[in-house]
Amino acid sequence: MKIAIIGAGAMGSIYAGLMADSGVHEVWAVDVWQEHLDAITSTGLRVEGASGDRVVTNIKVASSPSEVGPCDLVILAVKAGHVPTAARAMKPIVRQDTVVLAMQNGLGAAERVLKELPDANVLLGIAEAFGAAMKGPGHVHHASMKLIRIGEVVGGLTTRAEATAELWRQAGFEAKAFADIHQLIWEKFICNVSFSAPCTVFGRTIGEMRASADSWSICLNCGLEAWEIGRAKGVAFSFDDPIAYITAFADRLSAARPSMALDHMAGRKSEIDVINGIVPVLAEELEMEAPYNEVVSAVVRARESGFD
Repeated sequence: MKIAIIGAGAMGSIYAGLMADSGVHEVWAVDVWQEHLDAITSTGLRVEGASGDRVVTNIKVASSPSEVGPCDLVILAVKAGHVPTAARAMKPIVRQDTVVLAMQNGLGAAERVLKELPDANVLLGIAEAFGAAMKGPGHVHHASMKLIRIGEVVGGLTTRAEATAELWRQAGFEAKAFADIHQLIWEKFICNVSFSAPCTVFGRTIGEMRASADSWSICLNCGLEAWEIGRAKGVAFSFDDPIAYITAFADRLSAARPSMALDHMAGRKSEIDVINGIVPVLAEELEMEAPYNEVVSAVVRARESGFD
């Protein structure tokens, strides 16, 4: 099978590394970070952390999807703001039977991808609690390795979703296909909202936020605002105690920093608009309030106004 990972940042590099290391598929890493691509070509991609420590040398690289050619599976791993441009650029490598697996944080991934690609091609994926970070060109680390969840945009458990999950399992991931991927997107969203902007604003790891009563209260209230909005929208959450759910997530990833915090440390703009920033938008639509998310989002946006 020919597989292209569009966006070889921290998560995309883990996907590419483990899939290529299985030795079964032709794997391409596509990214605009040329130094990273050059390192992969010259010395291989080092993937260390929860999955072990390996250097993978059989990954093909490209700076544009047009260099790759038609694929069987395309994993879209760019940040939310880059989805429209990446999806348009992917069109030459997407055949009628190509599976496109969109794996973005926050809400609205399906809508952004489907503006550019046919819904018949698209699956949605969620990577849970990897705590991934780039250590440098050609070097990625991840603190944990939880479940990859996969599902159809329109719902239902299909043969292709099951087959895609099996491909991930063969590469060493824990993966499962689900009938209602949107419920799971919301469940991950609760955790993203709890820690992304708060950790970024305070400059702390998840564990450091947990250790301070004041900052922990902010994390919980951000998550609870999202939880209440999800319930108002009819999301069928699999848990009844959001505080216990958020706390368990924090305890698993205490040493990690959310990708939003890592973006700010690198002077990059974040995905604030689809994580904490979308909570007040949804709250207004439902005639609800989300003051915690409104404040932390404003702080994050103010800081980003100074980024290129």
